[in-house]
Amino acid sequence: MPPTYLLARDHLERAAALLRGDDGRARQVLYIIERTINLMDDMLPEPRARKSNVLDFEAFKESRAQMK
Repeated sequence: MPPTYLLARDHLERAAALLRGDDGRARQVLYIIERTINLMDDMLPEPRARKSNVLDFEAFKESRAQMK
C-alpha cells in the first residue's frame, strides 16, 4: 500500500479515538480530518497524456526555439 494511504488511515483512526473523548478536542478532530482529506486528494491519479502519432508542428517549433 502507498505510504500516503497508510498515513491517511492512521489519521482516521486518530480521529475516531478523539471522538470517543470529550468535546474539547473538536479542533484536533477537525485538523486531522482536514489533513486526511488533503492526503486522499494526493492519491488521485494524474490524468495521462494521450499518446498520439500526430505531431503538432507549431508546438514542435516553439519547443525548438526555446532550446536555443
